Amino acid sequence: MSIRTLDYNDPDLPPRDEVKAAMLARLPEVLQHSGILWVAHYKLIKDDETVNRLSEFVGRPPELDSLPAGSEYALLIGAESPHVFFAHDYEAINDQDPVTREMLRLRQGTRVAVCIEQDRVHGPEFETQDANGTPAPAIQLGHFRVRSVEEEFDLAKWYLNYRLPAIASMTGAVGARKFVTIAGWVKHVILYEFVSLDAHKTHFLGHESLAFKEGEWTNKVVTYAAHAPGSPGFGYRIWPEADSTENK
Repeated sequence: MSIRTLDYNDPDLPPRDEVKAAMLARLPEVLQHSGILWVAHYKLIKDDETVNRLSEFVGRPPELDSLPAGSEYALLIGAESPHVFFAHDYEAINDQDPVTREMLRLRQGTRVAVCIEQDRVHGPEFETQDANGTPAPAIQLGHFRVRSVEEEFDLAKWYLNYRLPAIASMTGAVGARKFVTIAGWVKHVILYEFVSLDAHKTHFLGHESLAFKEGEWTNKVVTYAAHAPGSPGFGYRIWPEADSTENK
């Protein structure tokens, strides 16, 4: 399968509410498009000490200042094939209504990637996932590159032998999906899924804190990874809206 990721910020000035309304209004239409499997829109939050520390700790690319800096929202769209996202009829969705088109144009720092799935694992809470594969109510999302071929091989081994098996047995985890990009600045996208923000904080962030411990494999990986602005980010699903108790 394939996903299209769109990271963006609200406009600096009004009409913020109109932009949000236009964004949400078009999602049911996107979901009905041929080849689309699911749509999930997330509000990313920045109030966790460990995630903020990790954001300051991970590597960044030399061209960071020239990259679109969207990090407040993430729109994820799943499809049967990446070709869906490059077809003329898909691109025409935003052009059908001039008002909607203008509202969406006001989004700031938009950054897009189209990816194909490399691997996935199911966590203990996988049975809570929607049948169509819509990602869980709470996520952590990473977008990054690495610097060398040697690091590409090391990264693949880390996911296979360490990170993904850890998610597969982690309390509160729905699962994880690893993607590689066929269009976009980033090369790697990782999506960790949890039943709630509380589950993410309680069970994942302790594991993630190994990134700060010298000598740990995770420390090595996060040091050589060059993350996009705002990555890694975590947040909760605002469309389709999750049960309010799932985001506590």
